[in-house]
Amino acid sequence: MADDTQLHDILIQRLAAMGRITFAAFMEACLYEPGLGYYTSPGRKVGAEGDFYTSISVHAAFGRVIARETAQMWRGLGSPAPFTLVECGAGNGRLACDIMDYLAEREPEMYAGLELVLVEREPSLQTAQAELLARHRDRLRWLPPEAFGTDGFSFSGCLYSNELIDALPVHRVVMTTEGLREIYVTLREGRLAEETGELSTPAIAAHLERIKVTLLPGQQAEVNLAAPEWLAAAARSLKRGFVLTIDYGYPAEELYAPQRKRGTLLCYYRHQVEDDPYIRLGRQDITSHVDFTSLMRRGEEVGLEPVWFGEQCRFLLSAGIVEEIEESERSAASEEEKLKVRLALKKLIMPEGGMGDTFRVLIQAKGVENPRLLCQRRIGG
Repeated sequence: MADDTQLHDILIQRLAAMGRITFAAFMEACLYEPGLGYYTSPGRKVGAEGDFYTSISVHAAFGRVIARETAQMWRGLGSPAPFTLVECGAGNGRLACDIMDYLAEREPEMYAGLELVLVEREPSLQTAQAELLARHRDRLRWLPPEAFGTDGFSFSGCLYSNELIDALPVHRVVMTTEGLREIYVTLREGRLAEETGELSTPAIAAHLERIKVTLLPGQQAEVNLAAPEWLAAAARSLKRGFVLTIDYGYPAEELYAPQRKRGTLLCYYRHQVEDDPYIRLGRQDITSHVDFTSLMRRGEEVGLEPVWFGEQCRFLLSAGIVEEIEESERSAASEEEKLKVRLALKKLIMPEGGMGDTFRVLIQAKGVENPRLLCQRRIGG
């Protein structure tokens, strides 16, 4: 677990030297400071013993449905070998394991030419990933995050991520009578505090202009400049294939709607939602909802055509979760075990009280003519 006192001292020293830093720089330190950040320090983050649940931790069927879709992508590309799966923000490897287990069992021809590349900023997780993916070790390799998007790494296949974009550092802004201002982190009487100032980069205003967003007076919001650049890096590495992004968020017109007067920034600690990012530094997650409009716009600029966008429940229902439920019902499992499966899968797809409409799925393609994916099927069709 990270030592928040040590991280606090580091940030105090930086602020004493610099006067103030952007919230994006503060968030970067809290989440990714080497050895001390939330995602770069050892410790369980997901599940009952962690701070939050993800779709991965609910049931293996989530990964199995993604595997079904990647197999459809492979066939649509002409069943190439090799076919590379790249997971960014791979965590402990649970999602990759569920996908690979399904493909080894159900798609042996695809699996024979499959390569799995994991990209993860927390070095200590490589051991957990290697253990979990031991049966797929001959198809597994790791890519240092700094090599992602460089000339030294290219692939054809599918790059996927689950709850990665929401954890990228964001700038925070507020509309005032003087115009758009940025919210900075500074020191006041030796304590972390906020102040507003001129925008740290013209890219912030350009970003909002590109997605046609104008904030109302007094409205706060987050601007994620890192997400479009991450997507551009993905496009540079992808020769031909797909990018599949799963996260919670909205199109820009919903994300920046007037009712979200204070933005969407949230913190998670031991399954409790917090709204103060200046406590438990390095020990609580800090997130903001994803602007999918900017991902689609940036994608088109770098050669990624939008193929499908919608709620997670629609994606799962069209891409194969019904088949997963039917297979569970036909299995030799006890009625109690089958009930547990039904309840878990309900959480994944139900729009109310579950993850079904909170999360969105975006699929983009490069160099693929007329892609035909499972998620494009009519539900029930």
